[in-house]
Amino acid sequence: MTLRRIACLLLVLTCSIAANAGDRKFIVKPRSGDRKALPFSEAVLVGNTLYIAGHIGLDAKTDLPPASAEDEARLVMEGIKETVESAGMSMDDVVSMQIFCTDLKLYDTFNAVYKTYFHGDFPARAFIGTDKLLRNGHYEVLGIAVKRSQ
Repeated sequence: MTLRRIACLLLVLTCSIAANAGDRKFIVKPRSGDRKALPFSEAVLVGNTLYIAGHIGLDAKTDLPPASAEDEARLVMEGIKETVESAGMSMDDVVSMQIFCTDLKLYDTFNAVYKTYFHGDFPARAFIGTDKLLRNGHYEVLGIAVKRSQ
């Protein structure tokens, strides 16, 4: 089974679990410019599980990816972190991530940034090559977090 098929299967499973769940909290951060009307939430909290939409790393001033792939990776991960924290969780609650990347040679660049956002064990993860992403970025990251019992 290809990695893409596995990713699609996980997405379908995630959607079916969310569709059968009860209470939902939609995480929507303020957007500027043409991004105000985007038809999705940054994340949806169902019970103690947070489903995180795909995040891309955009410079706040230009609304485009920065020139540096490392800076873009940092912006992506900061966006994920802000979304997770807005749901009352921490990055240590993240259990699964999928990273889509337009250049697999950037694997090490992304990992250097990625590993600074976690303490101890890392989430399950896929790093998937793709030919294009929105706004000509290098990365798009989505994930799932589960709040730990206190």
